[in-house]
Amino acid sequence: MKYYSLNKQAPNVTFDEAVIRGIAPDKGLYFPENIPVLSTTFWEQIEHLSKEEIAVEVMKPFVGNSMEEATLKEIVADVLSFDFPLAPIEDNVATLELFHGPTMAFKDVGARFMARCLGHFLKERNQQEEVTVLVATSGDTGGAVARGFYKVPGIKVVILYPSGKVSDVQERQLTTLGENITALEVDGTFDDCQAMVKKAFLDKEITSTKQLTSANSINVARWLPQSLYYLFAYKELKKQGKADSLVFSVPSGNFGNICAGMVAHMMGMPVHQFVAAVNSNTTIPRFMQSGKYTPTATVATISNAMDVSDPSNFIRVLQLFENDRQLLSQKFSSYSYCDNATRGAMLDLHENHDYIADPHGAVGYLGLKAYLKDHPAAYGVFLETAHPVKFLPAVTPVVGNIDLPEQIKELMDKTMDTIPVKNYEELKTYLLG
Repeated sequence: MKYYSLNKQAPNVTFDEAVIRGIAPDKGLYFPENIPVLSTTFWEQIEHLSKEEIAVEVMKPFVGNSMEEATLKEIVADVLSFDFPLAPIEDNVATLELFHGPTMAFKDVGARFMARCLGHFLKERNQQEEVTVLVATSGDTGGAVARGFYKVPGIKVVILYPSGKVSDVQERQLTTLGENITALEVDGTFDDCQAMVKKAFLDKEITSTKQLTSANSINVARWLPQSLYYLFAYKELKKQGKADSLVFSVPSGNFGNICAGMVAHMMGMPVHQFVAAVNSNTTIPRFMQSGKYTPTATVATISNAMDVSDPSNFIRVLQLFENDRQLLSQKFSSYSYCDNATRGAMLDLHENHDYIADPHGAVGYLGLKAYLKDHPAAYGVFLETAHPVKFLPAVTPVVGNIDLPEQIKELMDKTMDTIPVKNYEELKTYLLG
């Protein structure tokens, strides 16, 4: 399997090269040269396969000859060492809980998979030069990447996050580890952080002396493993006889997660519709209506991990559908919700369904309910992408106090260590220092 740049001005590369580079030299995102369709036998037998067996079958064609199958098996067994349960909410609605990993967020799978792949590739190459993983976070990516790469030899991690725009728990997860993890607190929004990271990748003064790679979902090793969540849900629903008209509603910020779900569909998984549920950052719903891609200033919301107005991965979504908005609209809908609507959904889930959702999951629930209004025969799954404890200032006023899990209690006494950054020049000075 080769990967090409979506800007089409750079050489095609293998999986390991795409992982190590992160972004192509022409600024484009890497994209697989084809989406493999899995065998009929795989889909017929999926309910009898373990999650590790599913993961190997799905990831093997994307990894190609970059690693032995035995190594891939070891990596996925390590990465998938926690559960992905489906919790029923209503007769035709369930939520897929993706927060049972070490940092209690869906990004644990992609971050851990990428960390182990990158560590393996550097060891195979016997590379002496340190690699700097440079990543922007709107909330959960930072903690997942920090934990995933913690103490991995030969790798330094630099995380940019917007000051005052991530939750206390999220900030603690990315600022308390130390060792090879450094957190830079940026005076700006997530889009500012992301723009600075992209600029650094193209700055020859930096790249001539430092080897950079990205652990955002722009990196193929972070992005593609997210397709596994959808397959695990499909497996369980197929067992239950509920997979015939399946709708996934995905709380969406940078659009890597929903795009990975669409990859699973392209590989042969039957899905009736994907719903991208967003907050007050409405670029994609407006694009789907008008055909005009016009990002505006980022709006801060209580679902802060989705505070993205110019999502990097939407170009990949379009590529899956031949850059045809009409073709895309047959499988993709997008709805937006303000904070008041989000709080209302959290209250509804708590009072009427005895379920505590985080703000992102609540937005996903709203998007799903909107779609099911006109498609009552469908079965809907909304993704609960983080544990509600990570968003206590938003959750507690709506549902009351909730118990802190042990891994969060441990964070509360640790000292946070950050470096303030005002602009790109300060980032550059740090990276070259």
